[in-house]
Amino acid sequence: MRFSFRTDVILVLAVILAGGMLAAPSARANGPSFDCAKASLPAEKAICADPQLSAIDLLVAKAYKGFEPAFGGDKRKIARGLIADRNACESDTACIISAMNNALQTYGNAPSWVQDYNIALIGKKALDTAARNPGNNDQPLPSAVGQCASTHIKTLTTRLGDDPLETSSADAGSAATFTNGGGAVSYDREPGLAASKVGEPVVMCLIAIPRDCPRDDDRGRVYYSIDLVGKGSWALPDSEHLCGGA
Repeated sequence: MRFSFRTDVILVLAVILAGGMLAAPSARANGPSFDCAKASLPAEKAICADPQLSAIDLLVAKAYKGFEPAFGGDKRKIARGLIADRNACESDTACIISAMNNALQTYGNAPSWVQDYNIALIGKKALDTAARNPGNNDQPLPSAVGQCASTHIKTLTTRLGDDPLETSSADAGSAATFTNGGGAVSYDREPGLAASKVGEPVVMCLIAIPRDCPRDDDRGRVYYSIDLVGKGSWALPDSEHLCGGA
């Protein structure tokens, strides 16, 4: 299982400031996978009201058909957990797209335009979160998909935490810890982290909770984060290995 997200804060901000969203391909006219006339939950109604979300819901349903759990888990139980994440979002579209992108990542089929739409919406929500907290006061680490919180960078190091990121070699990876207890790690030199400084304010949004995992292994929650000073962004897991890894 591999979670992959494209993050380009310049693209995100350009789309947001233009007052638009990223367009899906021609498939956006199709979907969702359910009858909107029978939609009763806030998340379902939000999906029906958004052509992109409707198209993504149909992609999720199709991807589920070919999904085989990596660790012998119950396919239907995994799906129920992913649907519960989506429904808990109620009408929050940034949360809904994060939950559905998480489902597509889990099922092994997440088109790049879905990831771009996810980052556009969650990027706007991150900035809205910052605007509501102008003092940049620390908030608890998000615990549910789609939640965002303000925090500050505590450390910036290589992947193994041996050396400061600023002076490390490109092949040493990168890692960060935050004052709310969160973390981020990458085998690569993450540009967003490399451009940041210890102490700078950050907004973190939880965008993926791995559901196809061995029992009692909850590593690899993925957070989208934006540095409010340098404007760099990244979407990274909170551990060196995702669940089921070494």
